[in-house]
Amino acid sequence: MSESIKLSGPIDAHGEQLSELILRRPTVQEVRAIKAMPYKVGKDEEVTLDTDVAAKYIAVCAGIPPSSVNQLDLADFNTLCWEVAGFFMTSASPQPKT
Repeated sequence: MSESIKLSGPIDAHGEQLSELILRRPTVQEVRAIKAMPYKVGKDEEVTLDTDVAAKYIAVCAGIPPSSVNQLDLADFNTLCWEVAGFFMTSASPQPKT
């Protein structure tokens, strides 16, 4: 499962200008390598983004260097962070009907 995200403005990645990113679901191996979830759950069960961790997932899952993540417009960065968090909140495969 992947999401196509149109950017507000282009960024440079791998010598190209990109105006859209394809953000794929991270693998368990990648999650274990990053060693953190892109969100935190507080005592009151409030969910907040961990933007440093989400930025790592954006780089890995969009296949762009971390320096390219830093070029994103704030609105695009926010959208991508929530998209990454959303991968952890939904199942990739359909649930069997009972």
